[in-house]
Amino acid sequence: MDTKYLEIIKAPVITEKSGNVSQNSNQYVFKVDPKSNKTEIKLAIEKIFKVKVKSVNTINEKPKKKKVGRYTGLTNRSKKAIVTLAEGQTIELS
Repeated sequence: MDTKYLEIIKAPVITEKSGNVSQNSNQYVFKVDPKSNKTEIKLAIEKIFKVKVKSVNTINEKPKKKKVGRYTGLTNRSKKAIVTLAEGQTIELS
């Protein structure tokens, strides 16, 4: 497996909402590199997990303002990908 695919896919998002989505509609949510596009994400998921991807939707998360003491700043920007798999395909996230 190529390391460039592991740089694109950062981590799965495991929350109640993403768990409900994965059970009901065969979709999985991943944190991805903000510079990556949908075709790169699709190829990386197919190579890493050896599944057939039907579609990819992406969400850009804007940085939020944070304050620690007298210092203010922004959180890092990030990107999430909602990956829909073909019928009968599953990913084991544990």
